[in-house]
Amino acid sequence: MPDEPYRRRSARVILLDRADRILLLRLYHDHRKPRRGHYWLTPGGGVDDGEALPEAAARELREEIGLVVAPEDLGAPVATTSGYAEFSWAKGRFRDDFFAHRVTAHDVDTSGLEPHELKQVTGHRWWTVDELAATTEVVYPFGLVPLLRDLIADRRAPEPVLLPWHH
Repeated sequence: MPDEPYRRRSARVILLDRADRILLLRLYHDHRKPRRGHYWLTPGGGVDDGEALPEAAARELREEIGLVVAPEDLGAPVATTSGYAEFSWAKGRFRDDFFAHRVTAHDVDTSGLEPHELKQVTGHRWWTVDELAATTEVVYPFGLVPLLRDLIADRRAPEPVLLPWHH
C-alpha cells in the first residue's frame, strides 16, 4: 500500500496467550450514547509524530493493558487496514497496522488509560478463535478470525495481510 496522508495512523497488537486466546478490549461506540452499543478491538492506538510503529504499539500496550514489551520484540506488522471514517473527534482516512505478540499469560491493568479512554473502555476479555468465529458481537478488525488461525498455526505471510476496512 503506498504511503498516503492519513488523518490518523494506529499501531495495534494481536496479543495471544499460551492457550491461543486473543485479548480484546470492549469499547462504547459512543460513551455519550451507551445505547448505541459496544464493539471489541485489539489493544493499540494512535502513533505520535516522529514515533515508529513498533514504539507506538509497545507504548499503547503499556498504557492500555499494563504490559511492558520492547518495541523490537514486536517484529514486523502482520496485517493492515485502512479507509475513510467519520468520528465525533475526527474524519478522514485512517490506517491501522497490526503486530502479533505472544505472552504466557497477562493480568490486564487498565490504570494507564487516559481520561477520555476511561470513558470509552468498558472491559476486556480473552477470546478463543472459536468464540470469535461464533459471536454476533461487533469485532474489529474485520477478517480477524482467518488471520488468527494463520498466526496460531505459525503461518505468516511475507507481507502484511490486507484486512477489510471496518467503518
